[in-house]
Amino acid sequence: MKNPLFILFLFLGTMFLQAQEVKPISKKAVLKQVSEKNTSIKISEQELNVAKADYKQTNAVFLPNITASHTGISTTNPLMAFGSKLNQEILTQNDFNPALLNDPATTQNFATKIEIQQPLINLDGIYQRKAAKSKMEAMSLKTERTQDYLTFEVEKAYMQLQLAYKAVDVLEKVLKAANENKKLADNSFKQGYLQRADVLNVEVRVTEVQNQLQTAKSNVQNASNYLSFLMNDKTYVVYKPTDKLTVSTFNLEDKMVSENRSDIKAMQLASSAYEAMNKADKMAFLPRLNAFGSYETYDNKIFQGNANGYLIGAQLSWDIFQGSKRFGKAQKSKAEFEKSKLEYQQYVSQSNLELNKAKRAFLDAENKLKLTTLALEQSEESLRIRTNRFKEGLEKTSDLLISETKYAQKQLEYYQTIFEYNYSQAYLQFLTKE
Repeated sequence: MKNPLFILFLFLGTMFLQAQEVKPISKKAVLKQVSEKNTSIKISEQELNVAKADYKQTNAVFLPNITASHTGISTTNPLMAFGSKLNQEILTQNDFNPALLNDPATTQNFATKIEIQQPLINLDGIYQRKAAKSKMEAMSLKTERTQDYLTFEVEKAYMQLQLAYKAVDVLEKVLKAANENKKLADNSFKQGYLQRADVLNVEVRVTEVQNQLQTAKSNVQNASNYLSFLMNDKTYVVYKPTDKLTVSTFNLEDKMVSENRSDIKAMQLASSAYEAMNKADKMAFLPRLNAFGSYETYDNKIFQGNANGYLIGAQLSWDIFQGSKRFGKAQKSKAEFEKSKLEYQQYVSQSNLELNKAKRAFLDAENKLKLTTLALEQSEESLRIRTNRFKEGLEKTSDLLISETKYAQKQLEYYQTIFEYNYSQAYLQFLTKE
């Protein structure tokens, strides 16, 4: 019962795969879609927009603060009533009557005021602006590195799709050969040349290949779904690569981690931002100089202005002591700056560690590729000879199955090694990109 049930499930799975849309796609098309629609890139761009907005806010260090207001009051307060008439320029000799001064009638006053505050010297604000600029530039480089990483991720995902299809192709051929061998084994059994155990061995081999083939088809769907995720494609169709899985050429010499790599430069800028913030906290101990001015109109009727006046001036302010708040803040920013320098050194060191590891992986893959190429040629020739001898009745079924299994394994190992070889190249290029 197990074998018919498996065949049923395999048939249903194959029908499901065939029912899905299979869409040919090139690596170039994937890269284009990812650069335009990938969610991670969009998130990174919004983070950059946040940093730009933070930097734009620091324009307040140089630009004036302008406010306008219109206020209306009705009062019997002696001081407010007298002042309102004075501002409206409508005082008369009678208004100095003590009885009216002490108990004025209801007075209305409407004031329109335009006020300007202009920073002149604000040293801590200047360094805060420098920190915001460094952060903005660091976020720009982070966005660039995100794009580099996704390019590398597309390379890997596309190669995984290629490898999955290669596995399907190999296993379909192996399954076809296994079914042919099963027919030969059945005929030999009927003629009395083989025992039932030999036929069962062949049937087991067919079932094993069917299992492997189904897994390979699932890997095609998994790789396609990941490409859909990278491209932010909600249809999740089954993709088929138009580019072939071939051995890439690569020159390992002079490959090193550059300090101009976008993520490393971003770490440098982040450290510069912490340094600027530490200087800003130190500059907060110094006085600030600001200019201010206002123009005002007054009337006892709304939105009128028969009387007016202006005020200009400058203010030198100095927060001499705020408990120990500023001292603690300066110490904190100093520690954050020192921490950022250590993190930068650690990041560069870790990048060099990854590069050395990737170089060794590339050399290992290169040697493995030479070995698997030779092993594939040898197993192919061995299978050809054993198949011919089996057809003539000169080879055991078990020996043919062993050769057949070995050839399939060597094919899969060969394509897997090509993947590892090309992947190690792509990773090295990602690590050494400037």
